[in-house]
Amino acid sequence: MKRFVFLTSIIFSILFMPFTVFGEESEEDDQEPNLAPDTQSAILIERDTGQMLFDKNAHEKLPPASMTKVMTLLLIMEALDEGKLDKDETIRVSERAASMGGSQVFLEAGEEMSVNDLLKGVAIASGNDASVALAERIAGSEKAFVEQMNKKAEALGLENTQFQNSTGLPAEDHYSTAHDMAIMAKELLKYESITDYTSIYEDYLRKGEEDEFWLVNTNKLVKFYPGVDGLKTGYTNEAKYCLTATAEKNGMRMIAVVMGADTTKERNASISGMLDYAFNHYETKNLYKKGQTITTLDLLKAEDASVDVVASESISTIHRKGEDDKNVKASVSLNSDITLPINKGDQVGELIVKHNGQTLSKTPLIVDHDVNKASYLTLLKRTMQNMVK
Repeated sequence: MKRFVFLTSIIFSILFMPFTVFGEESEEDDQEPNLAPDTQSAILIERDTGQMLFDKNAHEKLPPASMTKVMTLLLIMEALDEGKLDKDETIRVSERAASMGGSQVFLEAGEEMSVNDLLKGVAIASGNDASVALAERIAGSEKAFVEQMNKKAEALGLENTQFQNSTGLPAEDHYSTAHDMAIMAKELLKYESITDYTSIYEDYLRKGEEDEFWLVNTNKLVKFYPGVDGLKTGYTNEAKYCLTATAEKNGMRMIAVVMGADTTKERNASISGMLDYAFNHYETKNLYKKGQTITTLDLLKAEDASVDVVASESISTIHRKGEDDKNVKASVSLNSDITLPINKGDQVGELIVKHNGQTLSKTPLIVDHDVNKASYLTLLKRTMQNMVK
């Protein structure tokens, strides 16, 4: 029997570190995006640069409802990237996970489901039961997972965020801001495959089985606004209607967040208004793609004497349409105190982008694989080769 669940989530306000937009603004360009007047909080940023293009009460602490799952998804994607979790792995659902109320995919205690399908349950259907099942697998318990969520928030510099659960179900002292939620969304989008899930409008769990479950994305903009491919909606009586959305057009990816809208119509209209504003007024120039080799690192005592140093994320500049995007220069600064071994993803330097001498961004440069100390045999061979030369 097909079951339809009308899922809920929340929206976060968002802001990342400010960067300068090139050029002077004309009076015509001073216009702001169309936003429903009763919207409590909102923000609009460009993903690569973190440039904030618009905000309203972006630092106001508000209940994030199911938009809490932006952080939940971030930790899930990190675990997958680090090899601590595998999409094909099967997870046995606990009694506690199965007992979660609110938005759910109706998991049964003792049921086994793949990480891939549970991830769909979180990303598309905002399933609280799927969120807890994955949290328990990653950290051993939801409580331990929430500790990881708060540690990650602290590491990201999110000063006005505190989580009490992995789902967004109402809880005392469970809050975030538009500024903080934007940074979470920006961080989550570093894992580009997340939109393979959040862009799905409808799908099934247990397809063809008696308890087949129909997943329908509560983010209707995925279907009705070109380029929108995520991320999460949210709703509780206290939080009202919320949405953190992302859209890509002509190589520019935007993140728009609305919190505290009175209706889904107002929420979607405000998000659409901000995206329209961004795509009509701005454009980006991509300098480097995520994972692109920027330089090499010579390490005489490493197993690999020369190691590729890559961009940790996509690097771009942003400017108003029709304005100058020239005189942009990028330089590399490598750490002077690198010690072996180096783990995949460790930062070994940064790429600094400047426009007319003014710093626009600093992006971590990393190694894309583990770098181990050279064995005695490798060092001996290397010495002999140098002697021959």
